[in-house]
Amino acid sequence: MPTITLPDNSQREYEQPVSVMQVAESIGPGLAKATLAGKVNDKLVDAAYVINEDSNLQIITDRDPEGLEVIRHSSAHLMAQAVKDLYPEAQVTIGPVIEDGFYYDYKYAPGFKPEDLEKIEKKMQELAKADYEVTRSVMSRDDAVKFFRDLGEEYKAQIIESIPVNEELSLYKQGDFIDLCRGPHVPSTGKIKAIKLMKLAGAYWRGDSNNEMLQRIYGTAWQDKKALKAYLHRLEEAEKRDHRKLAKKQDLFHFQEEAPGMVFWHPKGWTIYKVVEQYIREKMHKHGYQEIHTPQVVDRSLWEKSGHWDKFRADMFTTSSESRDYAIKPMNCPCHVQVFNQGLKSYRDLPIRLAEFGSCHRNEASGTLHGLMRARNFTQDDAHIFCTEEQIQEEVSNFIDMLFEVYRDFSFEDVIIKLSTRPENRVGSDEIWDKAEQALETALNNKELDWNLQPGEGAFYGPKIEFSLKDCIGRVWQCGTIQVDFSMPERLGAAYVSEDSSKQVPVMLHRAIVGSMERFIGILIENYAGSFPVWLSPIQAVVISITEKQSDYAEKVADSLKNQGFRAEVDLRNETIGLKIRDHAMQRVPYQIILGAREQENNIVAVRTRDGEDLGAMQLEEFVQRLDNDIECLGRINLED
Repeated sequence: MPTITLPDNSQREYEQPVSVMQVAESIGPGLAKATLAGKVNDKLVDAAYVINEDSNLQIITDRDPEGLEVIRHSSAHLMAQAVKDLYPEAQVTIGPVIEDGFYYDYKYAPGFKPEDLEKIEKKMQELAKADYEVTRSVMSRDDAVKFFRDLGEEYKAQIIESIPVNEELSLYKQGDFIDLCRGPHVPSTGKIKAIKLMKLAGAYWRGDSNNEMLQRIYGTAWQDKKALKAYLHRLEEAEKRDHRKLAKKQDLFHFQEEAPGMVFWHPKGWTIYKVVEQYIREKMHKHGYQEIHTPQVVDRSLWEKSGHWDKFRADMFTTSSESRDYAIKPMNCPCHVQVFNQGLKSYRDLPIRLAEFGSCHRNEASGTLHGLMRARNFTQDDAHIFCTEEQIQEEVSNFIDMLFEVYRDFSFEDVIIKLSTRPENRVGSDEIWDKAEQALETALNNKELDWNLQPGEGAFYGPKIEFSLKDCIGRVWQCGTIQVDFSMPERLGAAYVSEDSSKQVPVMLHRAIVGSMERFIGILIENYAGSFPVWLSPIQAVVISITEKQSDYAEKVADSLKNQGFRAEVDLRNETIGLKIRDHAMQRVPYQIILGAREQENNIVAVRTRDGEDLGAMQLEEFVQRLDNDIECLGRINLED
């Protein structure tokens, strides 16, 4: 007689073993109809899974994140079934769930064409409508190898041969199609209601470039057609907002083959970069950080001591000179410890907060590079706080306050917080990890913040809190982080004299707010679609003369704005006023000051916005006040500092 405890702590007793679906049916027909899977004692299982002992159970529907994952997993199988129906000679290989969708790799000698996707998608919809029951069975490894070889599925047989001999495998069947899978899957194909195939790509068998090339079909699946439509709309918006396209249009930066993954900043783009940098610098100074600068090329021995050489050697750019090996700095933390180590430190000196806009290089695979979002050279708004154990809570709390201040100023209000705990491959004792994880959890709870747990996702040297931003079209970007590190300071010889005159190792907090400066600017470009707020715009106002007779007055107005700390340009081109206005509107300059004979005669300015709104004529002082109001508390950032 299993007793089932539901998420609301209510309990139900059953006279015999019962499946997840039967529990749902006993609660109500509506829930049974919506059931996709179950979570038994935190393990995701099929709706047909039988519970034969006292257990905790969560019924999974399409309202749960896990439900969407099950739908996408099952959609990959549905696509494979459709492909086998349409192209029987095709071989199926691997088909996992990915962010926002799924894919499946195929071996198909003639090769799929883009127009084939429409046929496959139509067949998937037919198979879903047929509502085939999805059933699970088990088979021994050797029997499964023979079974798939007899079907002509050589790749699937190779996958199974790599599994230990004594392991029992699960297979899922729907209609005439059967596939190897751990599951879970939807109870029937009719649960899949909103799918779309997106694109074709090449993919090496098992991700190895020495193996043959297969074809990959990407798809997306959602709980209903409304959610699918919203996702496709987000994709359209993302395409329009692509930071690389906007950068070309607005002359911000470029990339080229001679320096893959490294940015060539143009004047306007570099202005944005410097504004963000100076803004962050002023915040750090206000919060008690001291700015430092450390070398780009550092001897291999330091990276070996810190543990990075063993963990990240493949991602480092290296060089040698005079029989010594060096790494181009992939991160800043070991160098910051070297600064801390200079001179004797007392407990009275702590906390010490060392900050650097540290330029880092990582040897990212060329196929993963993606404009500013994934680059080989990037700068971090990096800082390391050296403190005592007793100071961790206050330092983490202060950092969180600072982080939210910054995000609000950049118009990000929706922040997702995750606590990442110890990975399998790590340094330091369990006792140290216990203390570090507890410190971060306590800090989050003391701030009364909502957060989720990410088991096993911490850095090799310590747990971390990750802060992700949700942009205006719903995309999530992980940016900020704070990590508690008890290990690296000791490995690198950091110490301070405690109150009892003993030598102690400080705790090291690794922290960043925007993370990669380049990536954060890419996020800003896409979030604002190139229409930056006035304080962040590379050009805040352009002064346009209608005829050559207003040139001197236009230059005088522009100079006045520049002298007051605003970023202004003057356009004296011998072009029509309509063309000038259109050009600067395309560049998304916040304000255009139009100067003709009337404005010159009356010593006034005519102002219009980038959206075409005519603000009329006003005194220059009135316009300056408007600029100040737009900038609000952020003030006029001085890029000369």
